[in-house]
Amino acid sequence: MFKCTKCKKADKFELMFSPDYKGKKIMEKKINEKGHITITVDGYTFVPDLNFMNGHAVCSYCGSINCWEYSFPRKK
Repeated sequence: MFKCTKCKKADKFELMFSPDYKGKKIMEKKINEKGHITITVDGYTFVPDLNFMNGHAVCSYCGSINCWEYSFPRKK
């Protein structure tokens, strides 16, 4: 999971597409068998990492960019 360093909220992976992106913009989020979130965009599936988040994800709460850090919430 990732947390915004500006507003401290965990991301819900509300990814935004660049205006010049030419694909169909079909996005799907799932949890894989290892418990990791996977994102599929136009048929390409990947597990997001910190480099991806800081390069492509905008915080859906405060709108900040290049603001992510790993967050490991405790399981109950």
